[in-house]
Amino acid sequence: MSPLANAIVRLRLLWERPSLRRMAQNIGWLLADRLLRLIGGLLVGFWVARYLGPVAFGSYNYALALVLIVGAIATLGLDNIVVRDLVRAPKAAAAIMGSAALLRFGGGLMAIAVAVGAVALLRPGDSTLIALTALMGMASPLQALSTIDLWFQSRVESRDIVVARNAAFLIATLAKVALIIAGAPLIAFGWTFAAEAALGGLAVMIAYGRQNQAIGAWRPSIVRARALLADSWPLIFSGLLVTLYLRIDQVMIGQMVGDAELGVYSVAVRIAEIFPLLPGAIIASAFPAVVAARAVSEELFYDRLRRLYALVAALGYVAALSITLCAPWLIDTLAGPGYAAATPMLVVLIWASLFSGIGLARSTYLNTANLAHLHTITVALGCLVNIGLNWLLIPRVGGMGAAIASLIAYWLAGHGACYVVPELRATGAMITRALLWPKFW
Repeated sequence: MSPLANAIVRLRLLWERPSLRRMAQNIGWLLADRLLRLIGGLLVGFWVARYLGPVAFGSYNYALALVLIVGAIATLGLDNIVVRDLVRAPKAAAAIMGSAALLRFGGGLMAIAVAVGAVALLRPGDSTLIALTALMGMASPLQALSTIDLWFQSRVESRDIVVARNAAFLIATLAKVALIIAGAPLIAFGWTFAAEAALGGLAVMIAYGRQNQAIGAWRPSIVRARALLADSWPLIFSGLLVTLYLRIDQVMIGQMVGDAELGVYSVAVRIAEIFPLLPGAIIASAFPAVVAARAVSEELFYDRLRRLYALVAALGYVAALSITLCAPWLIDTLAGPGYAAATPMLVVLIWASLFSGIGLARSTYLNTANLAHLHTITVALGCLVNIGLNWLLIPRVGGMGAAIASLIAYWLAGHGACYVVPELRATGAMITRALLWPKFW
């Protein structure tokens, strides 16, 4: 039998496994979600960039970066913990969901206060930026409703939630187009950010109801809330650190160089952020299978991890090489000649995305093996290095310095730190093999 025929037979046998077929279908829906958001977000997002210009677009991204940094407080690091508990104890779903949602709502209120306070301290007197941050921060408490998404993830059923979320996304996207046509001011775009979160929450509630589920059946429990926080507290800190070292460069550029340079850098970031969407969909769908594999055998558990690392690495190389070759054309076509300086920044950032994807895949292992505290250590190391390099490089080379800092920090947090922390050396070796030879089949 030829290698091609043998591969076809193996794929057919894999497809006949119900669990794998279900996972593949779920990945398909998640990819459809990512692709729609990718296409709509790129087209309209760069239209917004052209409309606002580098300075105003930089201000928008300054506020967005602050909101996303403190927004990590609202999620409380609960995502994978809730999915894990729902897989292990589906009969306790009412207590798990209710407790997680209540915790997230409280965290969201705290996030708004921190975001507005931070921008008032960093940019005193800039009333437009303060108002913009407050508007965008309104999305944080609404993260409580995204707990419903975790219920769908635990069942590896994403069709309804994808349809619901994208309905809200399309409405918000059309609203941005209308604002551009109407010649609206910068502050109006803050309203669309908050509106999308509100519409998204309503849409997922409808999708949840179609599954004969109801928020009214949730039963928040102090005992369950404490248990969730006991498992997730390292992830609260690490989630804040992750968002910090993903977004702090934008805040530092805005403070140290100015909003015009931040606007240019943000265009490169927007394109580079496309890559993590694909491995993110795969990892979200694979997580329940990895959790289940550990209950079967260590051999199956590590085999699935190996395949996951290799697949994420392979996708990373394809994305990095493709965008490296197309970077000048992409910047000119999407954002226009006013953002030409973003081209070299994009090339560096897309290679950094390879390591951010690897780090995301490694978190699957850490969460399954109850080693979330090690994730905090590696992310803290990457965050400190990123901030230090930004402080040194941004005043000298602007956004390019931030891109170089991100590349080094992402590699260190996702891969290099594995050889510093003894418990991670085995999984670090798996990642090294995946990077050198990403064979996932």
